[in-house]
Amino acid sequence: MPLTINGESVDEGLIDAEFSQIKAHFEQQANVSCCERDDEFIGYAKDNIIARVLLSQKAKQAIEDPSSEDVDQHLEKLKEEYGGEESFYFKLGIAPGNEEQVRNEVTESMRVDLLIEQASGDGPEPSDADIEEYYKTEEQSFMTAEEVRSMHIFKSLQQAENKENLFAEMREVRDSACAGDDFMELVRKHSDKPEEEADLGWYKRGELMDEFELITFSMEIGEISPVFSTQWGMHLAKLIDRRCPEPIPLDDVRDEICDLIKAEYRESKLKSYIDKLKENATITDEHVPENT
Repeated sequence: MPLTINGESVDEGLIDAEFSQIKAHFEQQANVSCCERDDEFIGYAKDNIIARVLLSQKAKQAIEDPSSEDVDQHLEKLKEEYGGEESFYFKLGIAPGNEEQVRNEVTESMRVDLLIEQASGDGPEPSDADIEEYYKTEEQSFMTAEEVRSMHIFKSLQQAENKENLFAEMREVRDSACAGDDFMELVRKHSDKPEEEADLGWYKRGELMDEFELITFSMEIGEISPVFSTQWGMHLAKLIDRRCPEPIPLDDVRDEICDLIKAEYRESKLKSYIDKLKENATITDEHVPENT
């Protein structure tokens, strides 16, 4: 028997899709490999779907349908956010012109949104003491990003007749740089990019190629990198300077913290509301995973 919630069966395809999204998220964070946490992720997927179904069922009972005009306005807003009608239908996986199905889904979504708004509420305005305590407790969340500044010599693989010869040349350039030769002079002699592109300026993680950042953010000021390659070619980098993370002044993030406290309050209220819905629901799940 599939997962059922108050007599409503859940398509296993929905669980599989939710599971895949959750697993992909953790894989991106490098918190999982292969199938070691699949049972845990399936549990998360089912919890998420149970919460959504319960909210939908409750909204259908407690919230009046929005007016046709409100649905029209909401639908047009969604199409605009998705980049137009064609893109909107494509991302929903619904054939264009199937307006009735779309309107039904939009109506349901609007009912659920209103129920969530009623259940979570805005909560009290955080006091200065609340904001200061949050700032101290979550201080690592309110730091400037680490930045580095580097220069590099670049050799294009496309222009090289022999990759091994190019590598040997770059090793010789590195030996010269490590021996104290002026790095900018080496740029002028050997780089396939113009001199003005040698200094990459200040950058944070995520702004350049991952392979390049892994090298330069691991270096000490003044250090010459090993010769390394990316999809574009071979590189030799020199770290010029580094800006270490520093606390962002409280006054600069006060409004952000206020919003975060309110959001956490709403999330807590909504979780309590969903927990009560679960207590009064009839939920059955006799699905046995294939790997057991």
